[in-house]
Amino acid sequence: MTALEGVKVICLGQFYFAPYCTMLMARLGADVIKIEAPDGDPYRRLPAVDEHGEPIQFQFLNSGKRAIRLDLKSAAGQEILRELAGTADVLVQNLSPGAMDRFGLGYRQLSEINPRLIMASGTGFGSFGPYAGEPAMDLTIQARTAIMSTTGFEDGAPVRTGPSVVDFMAGTHLVAGVLAALFQRTRTGRGQHVEVSLQDAILPSLTSNIAGLLSPGTVSRERTGNRHGGLAVAPYNTYPAADGWIAVLCPTDAHWDRLRAVMDQPAADDPRFAAMAGRCAHMDDVDALVAAWTRQLNKDELTQRLKAARIPCAPVVTLPELLEDPHVRARGVLHEVTDQHGTFTTLGSPLLLSDSPMTEPSRAGRLGEHTDQVLRDELGLSTDDITKLHEAGVV
Repeated sequence: MTALEGVKVICLGQFYFAPYCTMLMARLGADVIKIEAPDGDPYRRLPAVDEHGEPIQFQFLNSGKRAIRLDLKSAAGQEILRELAGTADVLVQNLSPGAMDRFGLGYRQLSEINPRLIMASGTGFGSFGPYAGEPAMDLTIQARTAIMSTTGFEDGAPVRTGPSVVDFMAGTHLVAGVLAALFQRTRTGRGQHVEVSLQDAILPSLTSNIAGLLSPGTVSRERTGNRHGGLAVAPYNTYPAADGWIAVLCPTDAHWDRLRAVMDQPAADDPRFAAMAGRCAHMDDVDALVAAWTRQLNKDELTQRLKAARIPCAPVVTLPELLEDPHVRARGVLHEVTDQHGTFTTLGSPLLLSDSPMTEPSRAGRLGEHTDQVLRDELGLSTDDITKLHEAGVV
């Protein structure tokens, strides 16, 4: 059986935060119902589409979920959500701050209907603190939380990270909180409110940078390029190869000794470089030494030599190379599914459980595709009742 077989989840969220959290739960076997406003998730309207005209980003985050259309600004729509929450195990939401309470659908109200309900709220800054309630997106959190000021090179402008690390790290934290609450419910019989903020989730990733700042007597630079965030490890950088770039680091003196042997360059025997503290103090010279060696060889040969010496390294791959990477394909996180409409690509799951197979994702539903099914099967509404809701624009 799957890990979350029989668990009913409601997803009230758009963009990446709540959808990624609930996608992970869907891959673990949960029955996820994605509720969208009448005009749908904004990511349905992004220009990147596949050969079937389906929005690729939306497909990645919402395949394997049932899609219903519901106007939560209407009293009838709010009542439908209350009824769905009455039988659900989990409700995950990242609506605008305060929206659930304004609709009368906050945790306190819904837990009175269903004391076993776990409500998971994804927010920008949380429910307390000076910034509580402020709207936020991945980019603005990166700006507010020093992610941008620590990304890029010292003489350049602040840079956002290439991937949307804030949204996805926060979604992972949120699913961890939900799973912990589900486990506690097995002992108490009660649900609870789980909260994860984007800022709280990304801040721990600055551990190296903050350590460098707090260490007495050290000079800390915010932007360190591809070097160690706390400038406490050397070599630690990307170095030019004959056909691209390669990342190399020596986290211990033993690694450095092995790298010296591989490079076989007399300059590497400089006593200034013998210990980590010395290498960090003369980081420019260390990097120049390593780069002079790496630029003579191509990425594959460098990787083979360094791996044979057990030195952490990796070629810097491009996105097209990543999509063809045999290891990425073998692991299945980029997952191809074939159905009656053809083949589509979506996300698999990075969560692998030895006794709980991943649920094979189905194609993301069209806007409102499963509305009638959910209203009939979950709430017991008749065909006439459903027709009236359609006519009133509630669903």
